[in-house]
Amino acid sequence: MAVQILTDSTSYLPEDTRKELNIRMVSLNLSFGNDSMREIDIDNKTFYTMMDAKGIPTSSQPSVGEMYQEMTSAIEMGDSLCCIFLSSDMSGTVSTGQIVKAMVLEKYENAQIEIVDSRSNCMQLGFAVVLAARAAKAGKTLEQVKEAALENIKRSRFLFIPENLEYLKKGGRIGGASALIGNLFKIIPILTVEDGKTTILTKVRTKNNAVRAMVDRMMLDVSMYGLGEIVVLHINCFDEAIELAKIIKENLKVDIDVMDIGPVIGLHVGPGAIAIAYYTENAMRE
Repeated sequence: MAVQILTDSTSYLPEDTRKELNIRMVSLNLSFGNDSMREIDIDNKTFYTMMDAKGIPTSSQPSVGEMYQEMTSAIEMGDSLCCIFLSSDMSGTVSTGQIVKAMVLEKYENAQIEIVDSRSNCMQLGFAVVLAARAAKAGKTLEQVKEAALENIKRSRFLFIPENLEYLKKGGRIGGASALIGNLFKIIPILTVEDGKTTILTKVRTKNNAVRAMVDRMMLDVSMYGLGEIVVLHINCFDEAIELAKIIKENLKVDIDVMDIGPVIGLHVGPGAIAIAYYTENAMRE
């Protein structure tokens, strides 16, 4: 019996990576009033054009039907399943997964399904998924695959700089007071995700200084805990992302992939955001 992997669309894993590692995916959803769609069915350019015209949409977890279809499809193949989803503090996706798992077990009482709360999103979630999928491909047991994801969570970090704080403020992702103070004094925050929630790592005066501070924090982590893998992420600021990737490559002498952040996370952070996601050889947290 093999182990299959299921994640959600906010991991933003490249399609070739998902195909290579046989990673299943369910999509979160977006709603502009009565106009609803799956995140994976709209590209960034179209999405931000719609957002300019219609305002900030709402997002919601994957449908029960889609989740059930993906889970049962794996179980009916005789495989076990490790599901790794975005933070339960950011979405009801983990909760939906638990509900659907119970539904699947009613029909397939011997099904083996584990659900992991990644405590993050984007490629911090994505790295946990990739490491779990590599373990599955290597023939590890379901418990070992789950452990690979959990261990990676202890070794990963996600740092990002929003272009402005309005999207985070409107989405309630950081306190309104912090957003107002940041805008008033032209302070640029470096944000991170700890214990499942968006928090402010530090604040600096200019975006250039923020990017430098973000790289410095990554370099400190790498010097203390060793180098795993790194990616640069962005929302509609590809040229900036390429420049950041060049800076990191100069420091670490490794190639750096540049990836898009999709609509569900993008609507909370806003266009112009730039980020680094990485993991280290050794654990950074308990």
